[in-house]
Parts: sequence; structure tokens; C-alpha cells
Amino acid sequence: MKILFLSDDFPPESFGGAGISTYELAVGMKTAGHEVFVVTTCRSRADAGASEHHGLKIFKIASDYPGKWRWYVSLNNRPVVQQVEVLLKNIAPDMVHVNNIHLYLSYRSIRVAKRYAKVVVWTARDVMAFNFSKLQTERYLKNFDCRTTWRDHLKQAKKRWNPLRNFFVRRYLGYANKLYAVSDALANALEQNRIKGVAVMHSGADIDAWRVDETGANRFREKYNLRGKKVILFSGRLSEAKGGQQTLEAIAKIAKSLSDVVLLVISKIDGYAEYLKKEAEKLGIRNELIFTGWVEREEIKYAYACADLVLVPSICFDSFPRIVLEAMAAGRPVVGTCFGGASEIIADGVTGYVVNPFNIEKMAEKILDILNDPQKKERFGNAGRERVETDFNSRDKVNMLLADYRELLERLSPKK
Repeated sequence: MKILFLSDDFPPESFGGAGISTYELAVGMKTAGHEVFVVTTCRSRADAGASEHHGLKIFKIASDYPGKWRWYVSLNNRPVVQQVEVLLKNIAPDMVHVNNIHLYLSYRSIRVAKRYAKVVVWTARDVMAFNFSKLQTERYLKNFDCRTTWRDHLKQAKKRWNPLRNFFVRRYLGYANKLYAVSDALANALEQNRIKGVAVMHSGADIDAWRVDETGANRFREKYNLRGKKVILFSGRLSEAKGGQQTLEAIAKIAKSLSDVVLLVISKIDGYAEYLKKEAEKLGIRNELIFTGWVEREEIKYAYACADLVLVPSICFDSFPRIVLEAMAAGRPVVGTCFGGASEIIADGVTGYVVNPFNIEKMAEKILDILNDPQKKERFGNAGRERVETDFNSRDKVNMLLADYRELLERLSPKK
């Protein structure tokens, strides 16, 4: 079977959760014996062109444009779509699996894919198919009501608002033969915003990939002065929506009863990181924060190995945070947000805790509960790894998708 993935970003240059999940699906299908192609984007023309990565044939299309045009270009990025069409025509794939395309490849690529592929499917990995930003409306944060209105969109996009965007997104999605979402929560949110008939296919992880040697873990501990510390890992793209402020307030409470606790922050040192440092100074916990800066993908595995627990305190709809999946695959307990799909991975009170990050007292209490009980930490970690292997292993997810592909191909291919 010829399978082509469309994704705005893709490793090795990008390591966002959506790109990593798409990459692991592509590798899994290549391992299963299929011919796999990836069409993705880059910002510089010098980086564009064909290449191979882990046996995958990757085609990068250069695209960059002013952000003020995002809500128009994301519908139809004409120069990019023209190049996508040429690639589709030459490859003639059996399947096209569309992933995050809301920045550069644009939604029109779904319609174009339908011309050249026997079957087209789309996976929603975030709320961008119906929203103009992170889903943080008062309606959602207070009542878990995901419905959005034109007023919400206008508030998010301001003068850049395109009132017809969501209408055309739904229209382009109509060309896909099947729609997926990475969590029940996201499928429900899409339904509430007039994108219907979405099946759920959770992302997966390979627990063997998260086993590390102790020598490497010890080097990581020495490098960041973690030896003898109780380490809380906070990782990903830093932003207000990821719960940075709530995290600092929780650490300030925890530090009053634990003198050896540190928050290990793995992310680029950007403007928001500098803001967190200043806030930590005000709270008197600057010494409890360790910023690593950008860490290569392989080294992140050592960060998990050195952590006592992983904190995921998003205060927005976090569709299916990959860090939760990876932490549990690495055998680490997770204290995670109630917003979005994290609670579908975390078994509350078994592999970690699900909390409302706005309840700082409760979040700090659950973190301390794990840090002060080594046996519970080990029990939660083992249960998490087992849960990933049983319910969220990448091997099963690849096989489930391949079974869907075959069923769709058989049902939709012209009868001879």
C-alpha cells in the first residue's frame, strides 16, 4: 500500500507533539511493509526538497508568510497546494492521511488529495479546525462547554478574523472519507462545533523506546545538578495556556515543606521563560527552578528517567498531551490537567492524579502526595507503563489504522 502523510511539521526539524505522533505512525506503517511518503513544510527554500529519514521519503515545501494572513492562507495556500498536487500526481498514493495542516499546507490540500488518492482521512490533533487559538473560553474553563461563537473567534483573532474560515474548513473536511480525533474530548469538542461523525483514535507510544541506561541518566543528573533532589518535570512549549503561573504558585507551596524539590523546565529559553524566572524571583523560588533550554529528543528520555513525577497543568483544552503518554511510557507518575484529553490517559489515583490547575492547593497536595511516598511513586509509575502497553501502545494504534485503511479501500475502490 502507498501511504502519504500530510503534516505542516515533521521530525527531525520539528519535535512538536503532533509532528512526533505523525512520525511514529509513518514509521510504524513503514515497518509493517508499506511504502510511506511524507509531505511537510519548511520556512527556508534552502531546506526544501526531497530527503529520507528512517526509510521515509520526505518532501519539504518552503512556505512562510506574515501571520496577519493566517486565517486566509490556512484555507488555501495556493503556491504550496500547487506543489502538493504535483507530488500527489506523481506518487499516486492509495491512502492520504492528513494531519495538522492549518498553518502552511492548508485545508484545500484535502480536496486536492481526493483527486489523486483512493482514500483520504484526516486526524484532528488540536482545536484549530473550529477555533482561532487555544480553547480557553470562560464557558469551557468553568463548565467544560466547548461551544464557540463568532464573538469568541473575533476576540481571539481580532482584526485578522476571517468570518468565513470555519465554514470553509468544514467544507474541505467534507472531502475526507473518514475523520479522526486523538481523544474523546476532542471528538466531542468538534461535534459541539459542527464537525460531526468523528471517530476516536488515541495516539500511541512504544514503551521500549523510553527505557534508558542508568549511565546516561546519571550524566543528565550531574549536568543539571539534580542528584539528591526531588525532581518535578515541566516540559513543552512554554506559554500562559500551559499553566506556567499555576505551576510556580504550586512549587512555592511545595517548597515550604520540601527543601530539596526542584522544577526542571525543558523548553526553549524564550520571552515566556524569562517571565517565569521573574515570577519565581517574586515568589522566592528562583533557586528551585532549573531551565535546561532546548534539549534534543534523545536526551529528553534521560529527563524523564531523572524525574520523580511529570506535571502537565494546562489551563486550556489540551487535546491529548503527548508528554503524559511519554511520561507514563517512561514509568513516571503524572499530575495532569482536567482540561482536554489528559484524563483519558491518566488513571486517577492509579497512574497519577487528574487536577484542576486553578486549584493550586489541591495540585500542590497531589504533587506532595507522590513526592513524599516513594512506594506510591514506583507503583504509579509501573501502573502507567503497563497502561500504555495495554491501551496506548503504538503497535496496536498502527494496526488499527491499517485495518481502517484496508476497510475503506475495499469499500470505496471501484468494483471491477
